[in-house]
Amino acid sequence: MNKIERIDLAMVDLKPKTVRTDAIQAFTSQETPIIRIYDSDGGVGTGYSYTIGTGGRAVMSLLEETLAPALIGRDPAEVERIWRDLVFLTHATTVGAITSLALAAIDTALWDLRCQKAGLPLHLMAGGAQPSLPLYTTEGGWLQIPLQELVDDALRAKAAGFGGSKVKIGKPNAAEDIARLSAVRAAVGASFEIMTDANQAFTVDEAIRRARLMEPLDVAWFEEPMPAQDLNGHVRLAAATSLPVAIGESLYSPSHFREYMQQNACSVIQVDAARIGGITPWLKTAHLAEAFNLPICPHFLMELHVGLCCAVPNGRWVEYIPQLDDLTVQGMRVENGRAFPSLEPGLGIAWDWPAIERRKIFDQRIS
Repeated sequence: MNKIERIDLAMVDLKPKTVRTDAIQAFTSQETPIIRIYDSDGGVGTGYSYTIGTGGRAVMSLLEETLAPALIGRDPAEVERIWRDLVFLTHATTVGAITSLALAAIDTALWDLRCQKAGLPLHLMAGGAQPSLPLYTTEGGWLQIPLQELVDDALRAKAAGFGGSKVKIGKPNAAEDIARLSAVRAAVGASFEIMTDANQAFTVDEAIRRARLMEPLDVAWFEEPMPAQDLNGHVRLAAATSLPVAIGESLYSPSHFREYMQQNACSVIQVDAARIGGITPWLKTAHLAEAFNLPICPHFLMELHVGLCCAVPNGRWVEYIPQLDDLTVQGMRVENGRAFPSLEPGLGIAWDWPAIERRKIFDQRIS
């Protein structure tokens, strides 16, 4: 039987190329755990996850002390079984971000290895439902960006063939948000989508109020209007507005998504492969959303999510935030505003190992 023999753990700290400020925080770094799983047949699978500046050392500690040692001697082909065993092993710390991010690094590595063994790219191995997907950009829509720059970036995205732009909201006065959104809408016209994102900043009453103000602008969705744990608030908001309510980047279990869907608390699913614990639970959530006739528009990680979204029939958008450029030798393929998955076996991420070696802030081997 093929067995896992060795695991290399690393972490890189990436600094955002663009200043990123939203309604509740600023992004100053991206700690990026990277794991390589080696099997007895000579195969190597690479996986990763991320933080937005805190918790990276905790993720690496969980990997080093608990999760990676539990993989030694296991058959890497048993992806589902391993994921379930590791979830049980860490049941005292689930559901939560640190454990999910650690599980995701392992699960994505196992899927990379699985795809390579089969000689298939991720989007075909996981379903092969679509050849490409439209992109929307977030990089020019951060809250601190002046109005004219916001408009100019949306126009550039439209000229490049992108289908939409995300505009962060959460200014102290609702009128400021509406003025910014109105300026973008006047510039790009009716056919270009404008996504809005509050990053969990509002109370229920304020979310309902701002949704009412945004309705005439026909925004594509109202993302993370309130704290993710406020399920009832999302139920109230969804019933009070015609705007699609988008949730998911701050949910860490398929069961949490199920509760939102059952309660009609959302209409756009933004499941994040890193934050939900890997590809295995991501696909469960995507197919659950399909059963509820809801689209998948995942948060971040475009290099991974392009393959996953093309694997499922309800993938609708890929979010353009090119954060892995400094760690890869080739970026995601983009043509006329559409994202295309790699045709190479595996996850399709062309890692730049010398660059990773230079940037390491954590390095450990488990065997």
